[in-house]
Amino acid sequence: MKIFILSFLLCTLLLLPLTTGCVFAQEAPQSEPYKTALRTSWGEKVNAENAWREYPRPQMKRENWLNLNGLWDYAITDNKQSETPEEMEGQILVPYALESQLSGVQRLLQPTEALWYKRSVELSPASGKRILMHFEAVDYDCELRVNGISQGTHRGGTPFYFDITDAVNEGDNELLLRVEDPTDDWQLRGKQVLEPRGIWYTRVSGIWQTVWLEEVPEAYIADLHFTTDAAAGTIHLTASLVGAKSDNLLSVSVRSGEDIVASGTGPASGITIPVSEPICWTPDTPHLYQLEIALLSDAGEAVDRVSSYTGIRTVGKTRDENGHLRFTLNGDIIFHWGPLDQGWWPDGLLTPPSDEAMRWDIEFLKRAGFNMIRKHIKMEPRRYYYHCDQLGMLIWQDQPSAAHGPKWTFLKEDPIDAEWPDEHHNQFMTELEGMMNALKNHPSIVVWVPFNEAWGQHRTLEVGKWTVERDPSRLVNIASGGNFWPVGDIVDFHRYPDPDFPFDEERYHDYIKVVGEFGGHGYPVEGRLWNPDQKNWGYGKQLPKNKAEYEERYRRTLEGLNELRKAGIAAGVYTQTTDVEIEINGLLTYDRAVEKIPAEELHTMSRVLFED
Repeated sequence: MKIFILSFLLCTLLLLPLTTGCVFAQEAPQSEPYKTALRTSWGEKVNAENAWREYPRPQMKRENWLNLNGLWDYAITDNKQSETPEEMEGQILVPYALESQLSGVQRLLQPTEALWYKRSVELSPASGKRILMHFEAVDYDCELRVNGISQGTHRGGTPFYFDITDAVNEGDNELLLRVEDPTDDWQLRGKQVLEPRGIWYTRVSGIWQTVWLEEVPEAYIADLHFTTDAAAGTIHLTASLVGAKSDNLLSVSVRSGEDIVASGTGPASGITIPVSEPICWTPDTPHLYQLEIALLSDAGEAVDRVSSYTGIRTVGKTRDENGHLRFTLNGDIIFHWGPLDQGWWPDGLLTPPSDEAMRWDIEFLKRAGFNMIRKHIKMEPRRYYYHCDQLGMLIWQDQPSAAHGPKWTFLKEDPIDAEWPDEHHNQFMTELEGMMNALKNHPSIVVWVPFNEAWGQHRTLEVGKWTVERDPSRLVNIASGGNFWPVGDIVDFHRYPDPDFPFDEERYHDYIKVVGEFGGHGYPVEGRLWNPDQKNWGYGKQLPKNKAEYEERYRRTLEGLNELRKAGIAAGVYTQTTDVEIEINGLLTYDRAVEKIPAEELHTMSRVLFED
């Protein structure tokens, strides 16, 4: 209990600067982030020609597109300035954030400043075609101008696009993006803060995921939505259209490998396609069906084509022989075992150095015996979930959080909610819906997590009921480790370093019981520290004296989780995949160079969680 109290006090102290109203003497803002010597092996290979060249939206792919990653001009001005800067300050490598090593800049954007991006692109607009400009993620408020004409604004870290057709000329075109990123107050920002310390990390500003152009016809498929039924062996598809009516027909073919196994034609408002003898998607058999989808004209001609994929699976819950609620996948009980995964990198910060690097993390976790990842208060590039779909990894997806939370009472009765003004609550919901919409078709995602602990937890019942209704095909963990309200499917408790759960059969009878965070054992690896001159830390009373003690602590907490599993716990989340800045409680070092416990050993130890 003493260890838990020390960990809790540490977290509380780390949270204080975000939740109190203390006023301190103002110092000149720091202009540069801490410049670590760490760099990943993938980051060493990054240059302007190879930076994130992959197609960014694998579940709705067209052939005619243009990647705009690479070197852009940039400038920083006072945020009161709305006119384009007369001179740019240098070049920045997109899609890496201003503060990162890989951007080539490593400059902190202040709340009083604006960041400007500029580049030219040569285009030849085709008659009867539209040009869409996509941004996969920008922090935080931005405006796009094309040839001096404003195309619109966006707020938040979710994907968005603008139809820039009417502003585009034959030949060279100027693209200008203006960004502000306060990283403060009501903003949804996850672990980013103005002053990094402990569990709070270096801020990320500006473009931090792929920028790209896409050519589409006048009538085109703007979005797709799949739902599947494992028992019935069906794929149900709806499509949102632009320039066409919702009753326009779609032609759909379904392939398994090279073989066409099903096809159908029906209205974009809804078509169900049965698949004979379906191969269901699971972590052990992550089978994906490839889809070719065409939008048909009234004459029956294809006017737009996209390729996609899906996995046939059904997410659910059931009671075991002892009456405990358990997760199910395709009707079978499955124990969820995964790490807390924050997706931070020493060279790219929130942006993985490459697609290969991002996939490597998932592959390591598969080798280590995990079947689930809790993606912690960050939305990854859409290709991350594509890799999880391919490799067979379940995902609990967190909503990025903000401050302004209530008192954290864990699972005590009579919780309270923070008071959020309508303006900020509406933005929270806009970003939650944007995330869910962007990721809705990935079979790997099985749980939505609107709140983490009590961070920004507000209107919990309203948010929970909305999330359940918005996506009945998945389960909802309303507040991982936060204040418990009776909504959604899951009750979640956090306990460091040893897992525990305050069983209360009456209160939690209708909820799946999980330990959403535990462990966090710190172990420093010399030469692999973000800042060797700063005190690095992990959860617990003190760091282990040697590797053998570190491994014994890990084994002990795993045994504790297994005892809880036998008592009714349906999932465990170990903190965490990698070290992050001065947090050294990862299974991997921050640069991914050292497996603190080899993946094969982790896999062997975890087998106890899947034995009867």
